[in-house]
Amino acid sequence: MSADGGHERGAGRRATRRFPLFTRDTARPEGGGRAASGDLPAPARQWPMLVVLAAVGVGLLLTSLDQFRIGALLIGAALLAGAVMRWILPSVGMLAVRSRFTDIATYGVLGLAIVLLALMAQPKPWLVIPYLKDTLHFTMKS
Repeated sequence: MSADGGHERGAGRRATRRFPLFTRDTARPEGGGRAASGDLPAPARQWPMLVVLAAVGVGLLLTSLDQFRIGALLIGAALLAGAVMRWILPSVGMLAVRSRFTDIATYGVLGLAIVLLALMAQPKPWLVIPYLKDTLHFTMKS
């Protein structure tokens, strides 16, 4: 038996249907390389992820200090910035999780949703969508 749990009958073929204990061939996502040269310290190599995390952290701090709308807008803007960085930069480090398209779509949709919800939050919403209230009354009719 080999070290990964399979039998060594064929040259490159596993004789068992079990998955190996250690995965050795998983590729990192497109653009998942270092965002800066390897000579720099780890935080500098992962600056896109740190920018997004720092902005989200400040947004969470603001929401805890009774600045809900501003904090939520900052969190949404951080996700939108992550989508833009994922689109423009060739390498974004750990900000790359899936394929480029999936990351951009995920960060963009979630960021836009958070921004829109923050703008429509009560009381005194900054953004009023007229048909939304009618739609809510139509669906909640008794």
